[in-house]
Parts: sequence; C-alpha cells; structure tokens
Amino acid sequence: MNILILGAGGVGTAAAKIASRRKFFNTLTIADYDLSRAKKVVEELNDPRYSASEVDAGSKESIKKLIESTGATHVLNAVDPRFVMPIFDACFEAGVTYLDMAMSLSKRHEEVPFEKVNVKLGDDQFAVADQWEKQGLLAVVGIGVEPGLSDVLARYAQDVDFDEIDELRVLDGANLEVEGYDFAPSFSIWTTIEECLNPPILYDRERGWYAVEPFSDPEIFEFPEGIGEVECVNVEHEEVSLMPRWINAKKVAFKYGLGEEFINVLKTLNKLGLDSTDPVSVKGGDVSPRDVVAACLPDPATLGPKMKGKTCAGVLVRGTAKNGEFASKYYYHVADNEHTMNLDGCQAVVWQTAINPVIALELLADGTWSGEGVLGPEAFDARPFLELLEGDYGSAWGVVDR
Repeated sequence: MNILILGAGGVGTAAAKIASRRKFFNTLTIADYDLSRAKKVVEELNDPRYSASEVDAGSKESIKKLIESTGATHVLNAVDPRFVMPIFDACFEAGVTYLDMAMSLSKRHEEVPFEKVNVKLGDDQFAVADQWEKQGLLAVVGIGVEPGLSDVLARYAQDVDFDEIDELRVLDGANLEVEGYDFAPSFSIWTTIEECLNPPILYDRERGWYAVEPFSDPEIFEFPEGIGEVECVNVEHEEVSLMPRWINAKKVAFKYGLGEEFINVLKTLNKLGLDSTDPVSVKGGDVSPRDVVAACLPDPATLGPKMKGKTCAGVLVRGTAKNGEFASKYYYHVADNEHTMNLDGCQAVVWQTAINPVIALELLADGTWSGEGVLGPEAFDARPFLELLEGDYGSAWGVVDR
C-alpha cells in the first residue's frame, strides 16, 4: 500500500503522525498547496517511508499527476469539503482507492429550505456509486470521527446489541477551553460554517429525509468521562445521509454541542454575509468573505498547547435489545487533549478525527475490509475496527446507559 494524504493541515498532519507508528504501508506522501507545510511534517517525523509534495486540490489533473508520480494506491482526502469532487473524480480516473472524512457539499431547497431536501451531503458521490462498482473500485466515504467512528459504533450496536433500532442520535460534545482566546474553533471554521448554517437534515423511515431550522430542538445531554452536561442542537452532518443506507433504524439525527456563544457568532456571521463563499470586490481584489473569517482566526492545528479538556463523539441508540427489552445506550469515544498532545503533538479534535482513516487504511491493507463502490463505514464489520482502535492503537471506546 502506498498512501497519498492530500492536506497538511491539522487532520492530515495528525494522520501522518499516527500512521508513522504502523507498518502496514510502504510509502506515504503528504501533499499540500503550501509545500513548506508538507515538508515540515516529513522533516519532523524523519520516517524514510515519507515524502512531501505540492498539489492543487482543486485541480483534478494536478491530483492525477501526483497519484501517478507517487505510485499511490490509496488517497486520503484531508482538505475541506469544497475539494471533495475533484479529488474523488481524480481517484476514479486514476483507478485508486479513495477515502474522505467529509463528503460532497449539499444544496438547500430554494423554496422551502427548512422543510424539503434538495441535495444532501454525499449525494454527488453516491450518484456515481454504480460506476465505481462497475470498475471494481472502492471509495470509503465519511471515515473520520463524525462521520466515521460514530457510524462504526452504530453498526456495532446493530450487529451486537440490538434487534430493532428505533432511533440513532449522534451526539458530539466537549469541555475544551483555549487559553488566551475568546473565540477559537478547534476545527476548520470553513467547514464549521458550512455544517452549522445549512439546514440540518433528519431521517424518518416513514417520511424519508427532511430539513429543519439550524440550531433547532436543543437538548441537554450528559457526556461521559467528566465532560458533563452540554446543550446540543440539530446540525447538518453526513451521518444522517449515511446511516439509513446500511442500518435499519426508524429515525436518525445529528446534534452538536456548540454552546450559546458559538451559535451567536455563527448567526452574526450569517447576518453580515461573512459566511458566504461568493467572492466580493475589496479595493480592486476579489475575496471570499468566509476565507477572510478563516484567515482572521487561529489555525486549529496550532491550538493544542493552549487547549485543555476532552472531546466526545458517539451515538445514542434506542430500541429493542437482543434480550427483548427496551434499551437506550450511548456508544462513544473520548479524546483527552493532554494525552493527544503528549502522544503526537496534536490537539484532541483533529487527532480524534485522524485516527479513524488510518485504522481503515490498515484494515484495507490486510484485507479485513474490502468492497466495491461508494461505501460508508456502516457497510463494513465494526468489530475488527473497534478491536484495532482499542488494542494496537490504544484508544478506548465505551458504552453507557442513557
């Protein structure tokens, strides 16, 4: 296996660091539009299997040339979602395996955006799934933490603990604080704006997929391992598009523990038009307002030394257990920033995202996971993934009644 990671930001760097402790691949190239960022990762790791390259992630031809020159067999997309389709298409044309942690972008319904669905996250990729299958190629989509590990945990719940699932509710919360900043997102603000200001999508077996208002249906959820109670709200996320395709659940939702301040900032950006990706003219130059916001905030990858606390990702599963009784269980994974910084020098949110595609790559390398087409994490057996996560990778997951 020869791996190509596109993106030397927080998640791409964390994935490269985590993979450096494993022996399942021959070479790993990390590429970025800023070659110096990729070189910095390679120099720090000092692993003879590693090399750095420059790439334009928006250019299908640039990506195809890089795949050819590096001999890559597996491409991990670690850049923001606007580049999904050129990378995805380049991998198809090059005949290599594709993995991502965020899927193709959605398009809201023009007339009733908070009722009806137009284009969901990932729809553009699933639209060509038959072509991937026909060519015998594999795309593993949404294999970060959310989506990703939460989907693996949902599959585990279906296979091991439940006979019938009434509800899958993905819940993400944290008690992270960043010293010296009043507002410092721990993940890409570009992606966060995209997720949080789009109409959230919910799934109901009788109704299908439908849209609701952003930040709707707030609830207080008690997260485990000392994180405590966090208010969570509806947010657009890939799990709602992915889970119903492979898991037999009556309802699916995603809720994010954003906090009142974060929500107010996002609403203000939206009101001022600063969430827009459409370029505006500023003193003779064209610039995207969202890119300006991202440039004004600290790089999430640099926040680790100033960050304290834990982040939790998981899925609440409710339904009929194998013993015939009703059960309500929260399957989760917690990353402690102190631990991830000591281990890999990476802050908890990006590290927790990055560990999952590395595990998926290892399962693909040894043939434990295999397939053709465009497949979500739910399409594979969850047990070997979770065994590897807790065993060789030393990162425990858990289950609590809720």
